[in-house]
Amino acid sequence: MTRCVAALAFVFAFTASARADEPAVGHMVFFQLKDNSPEEQKKLVDACKKYLKNHDGVLYFSAGTRATKIAEPVSATDFDVALHIVFKNKAALDKYGPHPDHQKFINENKANWKGVKVYDSLLEAEAK
Repeated sequence: MTRCVAALAFVFAFTASARADEPAVGHMVFFQLKDNSPEEQKKLVDACKKYLKNHDGVLYFSAGTRATKIAEPVSATDFDVALHIVFKNKAALDKYGPHPDHQKFINENKANWKGVKVYDSLLEAEAK
């Protein structure tokens, strides 16, 4: 039930705040860790929550570890932690990049990053 309410809240926020002529931006970041122990994965997820979720223009935020028990033929396995943020627009993403909290997150965590992949996309909201 909680997931359903959260999903509905996201859909409402996304459709209510995204303009038709200005798409939202999905910012998906996948971290591969040097030390990918459960403790280090949790440390990075906690840092994402601490530094990255409360920025202006964030419509949706989540961070978590790779779903290791889901193994579809096309499932990527070259990451340990995923960060998903949907910004209201590109301007919000542009403000996020140089923000001191984002920079602090990077500086405090990058020593354990083996690799980072960022996928940004323009999102078109459609009603079902």
